[in-house]
Amino acid sequence: MGKNTDVRASDASLYFIPVTTRVPLKFGPETLTSVTCARVCMTVQDSAGRSAKGWGETPLSVQWVWPSALSYEERHAALKEFSVRLAQRLKSFSTSGHPLEVGHAFQEGPLRDLFSDFNRARAGREPMPWLAALVCCSAFDIALHDAYGMLHGVPVYQTYDRRFMNRDLSHFLKPDEKSPVSFEGRYPGDFLVFPRPDQLPAWHLVGGKDLLDQSELTGSEPDDGYPVLLPDWIQRDGLKCLKVKLRGNDPAWDFQRLLHVGRIAMECGSDWLTTDFNCTVTEPAYVNEILDRLLREQPRIYGMILYVEQPFPYDLEANRIDVHSVSARKPLFMDESAHDWRLIELGRSLGWTGVALKTCKTQTGALLSLCWAKAHGMTLMVQDLTNPMLAQIPHVLLAAHAGTIMGVETNAMQFYPEASRPEAEVHPGLYQRRAGQVDLSTLRGAGFGYDVERIKRPLPSAAVAFR
Repeated sequence: MGKNTDVRASDASLYFIPVTTRVPLKFGPETLTSVTCARVCMTVQDSAGRSAKGWGETPLSVQWVWPSALSYEERHAALKEFSVRLAQRLKSFSTSGHPLEVGHAFQEGPLRDLFSDFNRARAGREPMPWLAALVCCSAFDIALHDAYGMLHGVPVYQTYDRRFMNRDLSHFLKPDEKSPVSFEGRYPGDFLVFPRPDQLPAWHLVGGKDLLDQSELTGSEPDDGYPVLLPDWIQRDGLKCLKVKLRGNDPAWDFQRLLHVGRIAMECGSDWLTTDFNCTVTEPAYVNEILDRLLREQPRIYGMILYVEQPFPYDLEANRIDVHSVSARKPLFMDESAHDWRLIELGRSLGWTGVALKTCKTQTGALLSLCWAKAHGMTLMVQDLTNPMLAQIPHVLLAAHAGTIMGVETNAMQFYPEASRPEAEVHPGLYQRRAGQVDLSTLRGAGFGYDVERIKRPLPSAAVAFR
């Protein structure tokens, strides 16, 4: 028997908001110059007929979710079409419960069915990856969690316990067979940080096309009042943490890039680096040799590397690479591979030591992955999908409650800062980095604390709506 706090989705609207970058962002072999953000407004209803609206948003980052030789437009159109079909499928989904329970049931059933049907219809063409399906689903899932908090007048993160949930974590998770961990009688709230911090260290992304010093200027850079060179970003925002995008197939370039960024970091007062190879490495020796050379030749820069992020192909089941030799050198974090706790379990057995969580894989999935990873002693980080506008808010809240290794990655203010101007009027600390941090102190009240009524953003016509 359920609780009187249980809800079901009663209607939803889907909007597509186009955003153009001010400078290009390189993802492995591809470059992002624009993105479509999927925004969802969902209404939930309880058994007494009470209702409330919630909001969710995610960038449909084509190059990240679906690396391929297919044209960008074919993949982009497929993600938008899948999002529309997902909204339509949600119309007939009548399951009620806590949003984590409803979200999990939808992802394990209708979403997988829809994904299979969608790729069956693409027979003869490259199938869409499951990661893309999760990203399309995430805006709906985030909106579901927000609406639940709004209906009950409480912040979302205060609902992840036995007072609101019908089932404990043992319904969703199974521990490693070799581990003494048990999820019986435990809830997500048992693994979260309370009270949450209101300030978080902010990681700046040094993209593969980002300019490092004046010798790289061509005269074609944007003249829009925002920094262009890395030292200027560090000085303006007080940055202490730099994430370095690498190629993963050019060891000489990767080493020199780390060397160049590391020297700028030391000169400008930044303390920490991470390396992101974007899933392009196929042999652990590639990463090991770069790290070992840094240790020999530049031990200080080696010491500044806090962790290594996802060097290897994201399809972990098809690429079961033993990575213990890498994690023996530096903490090694799953990102694209960490679709859910089952893959995290597989990754842990192969030698991965940490998990980079993302709300774009759904709020539900991120929470369950967080709980499994923490219970098994894995370290956490929360990584960005260059989240602008509303997408930034659940993203930073997850980091604040997760207890990460160091703050949160946040880079929308680098690549499309003007896109979030209406949201920044209400939550200024979230859309700028000062003294190397973002400020969450304006996020108060029910749901995710968007305060959406005060955000003066005109929306395009809905791509789909149901009632």
